[in-house]
Amino acid sequence: MAPSFASEVRMQSRIPHGQWQQVEEELAADIAAGRFIGDSRLPRETELMARFGVGRHSIRRAMQQLQSRGLVQVEQGKGTFVRDTRLDYRLSERTRFSQNLLEQGREPLGQAIKEAAIAAPLRVSEALRLPPGEPVYHIVRLGLADEDPLGLSNAYFPVRRFPGFDKARRGGHSISAILAEYGVTDYIRLRTDIIVRLPTREEARHLKQSETQPIVLLKKVDVDMKGTPVSYSETAWASERVQFSIDNTSQLLSVLAQAATAGD
Repeated sequence: MAPSFASEVRMQSRIPHGQWQQVEEELAADIAAGRFIGDSRLPRETELMARFGVGRHSIRRAMQQLQSRGLVQVEQGKGTFVRDTRLDYRLSERTRFSQNLLEQGREPLGQAIKEAAIAAPLRVSEALRLPPGEPVYHIVRLGLADEDPLGLSNAYFPVRRFPGFDKARRGGHSISAILAEYGVTDYIRLRTDIIVRLPTREEARHLKQSETQPIVLLKKVDVDMKGTPVSYSETAWASERVQFSIDNTSQLLSVLAQAATAGD
């Protein structure tokens, strides 16, 4: 016999405050880990109530939050299903944010958070091969796919080499277009470090996610075709909205071209 509303209220009163948030985060972690890939439908309410030891109200509250985060879709009479909305972000020598999104039918958007010329921190000056304390533009931007926050980036560009870069960025020009104005018509990703950690409070706020949900931090250095660094960035990506793949197609084509030339 299903519990009455009154009995469920009494049951909820014994549940620690915020229990539904724990349900939400555990299910979000299961979704991020791909535990529902084989069967995209989540367990029934009664199964989830038994698993977490909570009442129906907590389960439904958690589902509402998961749906608002775009992780699940509730279909009346059928159940709750995982939404496969994670972006497949390809990392290659010439990774470009806008191109990655447009190829998957998503609209790339950017929101400026902070811009300032600062003395380069040690890690930045080392990455850009600059003297300690050399001025750099520090540009913080939030990248979005459609209207979903995807990545919070802290990017650094040498002031001496690119005077006025910050103004051009504020004007809405792409990084590639701005660099081309300074004679850098092509650039490649020299190195990428991938780190998984919990977000800071600021990162979680901008990415609209919980502080208990891990982010993927990418640290990268871009260089021109002479090998001189043009930028260094650290981007915190929302792990539940993006997954990464390494694309070595250009290296393979280069090897094949060299082999064909040697064969001639």
